[in-house]
Amino acid sequence: MKDSFVLSCCSTADLSREHFARRGISFICFHYQLDGKSYLDDLGQSVSMDQFYQRMTQGASTATSQINPEEYAEYFAGFLKEGKDVLHLCLSSGITSTMNSALIARDMLAEQYPDRQILILDSLAASSGYGLLMDRLADLRDEGQSIQQIYQWAADHRLEVHHWFFTSDLTFFIRGGRISKTAGFIGGVLNICPLLNVDNQGRLIPRYKIRTKRKVIQAIVDKMEENAWDGRDYTGKCYISHSACLEDAKAVARLVEERFPHLNGNVEIYDIGTTIGSHTGPGTVALFFWGKPRKD
Repeated sequence: MKDSFVLSCCSTADLSREHFARRGISFICFHYQLDGKSYLDDLGQSVSMDQFYQRMTQGASTATSQINPEEYAEYFAGFLKEGKDVLHLCLSSGITSTMNSALIARDMLAEQYPDRQILILDSLAASSGYGLLMDRLADLRDEGQSIQQIYQWAADHRLEVHHWFFTSDLTFFIRGGRISKTAGFIGGVLNICPLLNVDNQGRLIPRYKIRTKRKVIQAIVDKMEENAWDGRDYTGKCYISHSACLEDAKAVARLVEERFPHLNGNVEIYDIGTTIGSHTGPGTVALFFWGKPRKD
């Protein structure tokens, strides 16, 4: 059963190559540009994450592009030729339209491989929250569930993955138009750290304006206590991703581990990849966990 299908996602699930390999999860890479030069979002292989964020800090321009249907078709066909079916989860449709490209690719291949199936699902997730969902699907696969069972479980439970983000650097939110220059200036003067989350349509939504990094670190962990399964008795996994602010990520991880003593292992910390990082810039920390379904 396990070897009859491929569990797949996009590189924007923001796990490490080692994690993907260890869990047997395949991935296809988004694209980004740095000062006009194109790269694959290949988990830091082409450009290290440190170098990427350093260049952004120094003023480098960035742009991103999704995976086109032809790329998806070539990627999927590699598995179909081996006689394997594919379950592919896409980066949230609230962030990108890449799922449309995957569906076009599926239809392109249907006639050539009539005995194979490609199941496509919108993850409604991003960064290592998307990765947390994929990790759970790998558990289900390893337990012997079928491709159809895992697809249905993901569709039923994807909104139980919570995503909370904060940033201590408003520069790139201003540059991307998410925050006005006036609001950004005032926020900088007042030391505002916005707290955002991903809603039930997979969109990144600003929720609170919190003064000082110390307070927003407390607030993001409070949100985990408020929303996690069983509150402080939460027994699931917890992932954190960050953009060139490892010490802030570690501060959140320490507080999580103190407040939730029954976690499934230690908090795992990953880099926010170049696709999502192109829009957040450095200074963002994101916290991911399982909880009651997202409502809005």
